[in-house]
Formats: sequence, C-alpha cells, structure tokens
Amino acid sequence: MSNEYTSQGFTTKAVHAGYDPDPATGAVNVPVYASSTFAQDGVGGLRSGFEYARTGNPTRTALEANLAAIESGRFGRAFASGMAASDCALRATLRPGDHLVIPNDAYGGTFRLIDKVLTQWGVDYSVAPVSDPDAVAAAIRPTTKLVWAETPTNPLLNIADIGALADIAHRAGAKLVVDNTFASPYLQQPLELGADIVLHSTTKYIGGHSDVVGGALITDDAELDAAFGFLQNGAGAVPGPFDAFLTLRGIKTLALRMDRHSSNAEHVAEFLTRHRAIDRVIYPGLPEHPGHLVASKQMRRYGGMVSVLLRGGKQAALDFCARTSIFTLAESLGGVESLIEHPGAMTHASTAGSLLEVPDNLVRLSVGIEDSADLLADLDQALR
Repeated sequence: MSNEYTSQGFTTKAVHAGYDPDPATGAVNVPVYASSTFAQDGVGGLRSGFEYARTGNPTRTALEANLAAIESGRFGRAFASGMAASDCALRATLRPGDHLVIPNDAYGGTFRLIDKVLTQWGVDYSVAPVSDPDAVAAAIRPTTKLVWAETPTNPLLNIADIGALADIAHRAGAKLVVDNTFASPYLQQPLELGADIVLHSTTKYIGGHSDVVGGALITDDAELDAAFGFLQNGAGAVPGPFDAFLTLRGIKTLALRMDRHSSNAEHVAEFLTRHRAIDRVIYPGLPEHPGHLVASKQMRRYGGMVSVLLRGGKQAALDFCARTSIFTLAESLGGVESLIEHPGAMTHASTAGSLLEVPDNLVRLSVGIEDSADLLADLDQALR
C-alpha cells in the first residue's frame, strides 16, 4: 500500500494514516470488516479491489498503509505473526544455494527458522556480530543475497550501524533486512538509513497491549513488495480483521508509550548499575555501552528493553525471575506491563549448544509504563 503521508509528523501519521472517517457513517475508527468474501459486480468486477479475505481485507489494508507511513516506506504488508513475516522475507529473497549473514545473538525464533527450516531448503548461513561491520563484511560470500540485522539485538542489545551494514550488503549485491521490533518505528527508521526491508513483530511495541499477535514487512522496493504480496496471499499467513484493528489501535499511542517505556528503562538501568547483585547492565542508553554512540546517532531514544547479568550465576538469575511481583514472568515484550524472563530457558532455548547460545546468568527485562518508583522497588526486593 503506497504511503501518502510523507510530509506529516510521526504521531500524526500514527493516528491518521490509512483511514479517513467513513463517508457514510462518520466513523473515526476503521471498521472491523468481518467478512471472508466480497460481492462482485459481474465476473471479475471487484468492488474497491476486494474479492477474498486472504487476498485482501479493508481493515488489513488500512493497517498496511499505516505501517508503511510510520516507517517512512512506500509499501507495507501485514502478517499473522512476526515469524510469518520473517519467513516471507527469507523466501522472497533467497533460493536454494544462496547464503545469508545473521547476527551472533539473533532472536531464538529467527535462528530456529533459518537453522532448522531454511537449511533444509538448501540455504546456507554464517554468523557474525552485527555490531562489527568488518566482521559482517568478512562473512559475505559470492552467494550472499541477504544480511539480516537486529538493532538493538535480542537479547544482548547490541547495536548495528544500519548505514554501514547497508553499504556492505549493497556492495555485495545483497539486501539488508533490519528487524526493528525492539526500537519501533518511533525510535528508529531503518529505510531512511539505507535498509531494504524493515521487519516487525507487531505483537510487541506496535500492538503494545499484549493482546494481539502479528508481523509486518515494509519496503520502498516495488519488486520486493510484489514478492511479499505473492507469498502473503499464496501462503496465507495473514492477520484477521480484528487483529488488524487491534494493531491499528495500538499504533495510535505508540509515540506516547515509547517515550514512557524509554524513560522507565533509563531509570531501571541506572538503578541496576548500582546494585551489588548485578554483574553488568546492558542498555544502549548507558554511556559505557559499546554501541552507545551509534545508537545515539540513529535512534530517537534508547527503548524499553534492559538486560542484566547476575553475579550469582544461573541460579541467581532464576531466583530473580521468580521473586518479582510487578514484573510478570512471561515471554514476549513491548506491552504496557513490565515483563521479566530468562532467555536461556525461555525465548532463546533453541540456541543452546550453538554459536548463538546466551549466557545462563542473563535476565531480560521489558520495562513497561508503570510508575518507575514501583518498578525500582520491585526489582530491589527481588534482588535482596
């Protein structure tokens, strides 16, 4: 869906892009078009371009236009999950015999999809720290068609220089995909920095309320968008209209939420750096973070994710996760409520024994929008 909102500010686009009040009823919110099929005016005579809900639905179309607008892209595609979007991006850009480069601390689900599924299809991959452009360049092969980046990465919050990686990928004739889930479109705009494709798990910050699962791909490349659209329809991993509605609802407050997430995370990170139970705090907003300068250059703020390494090893990490009360022990992230998890045993269990295995004393915090004093008190009592 083409973007017609390029001259407007982020929050204006977030609230308005993709839908105007209904001319018949004046409804200011997009309706939930709960229809699996659409009447045609004669054979092949489509009304407003819709025929079957897997191929297109008006609620989903509004979401896709909005996603394109808030990522400053020309085209957006919505999917049933972030993994469905990842699968589409991989299959649209790779063929048997091709090679891609992935982060050495990629999300566990992404690694599982590539390592367990794509390799059976004849695709090969190499692992490199995306925070080191030279290492990524060294991993490039003549058959490399894709460089996959997360920034910040999940769960170690490493920072990739998007512009530098785009130059490396393009010199090799490859595309750059940036998983922008942790930053959100409000904090970071990868297409403007040279990326070819932006990926989101819209389940996270974009939806923002832990009540909907979804994914998205955004690009400026019409050819790529056509390939995404073909697979979106052909494979059928599309969101239902109510999922699209909930995601659009979440986007309207994205900027407000991300500012609160970021402020709370800054307080949490500063507090934990002084706590004797913590060996290391990983947060891009801290000056000692190795990616702080790059993050400061390409992000509006530093986001709501904080990771920590516990001094007492794995058991201390597990005890920490068990003792919080406001921070809920749960997978996922990016909702209004604060969450805590042990990546090695939860979201990143699939990386065990691989080059992407995470430290067993690592705990990941998704800092919500609650009162920061309550969050600090909860963390303090859990660490005693």
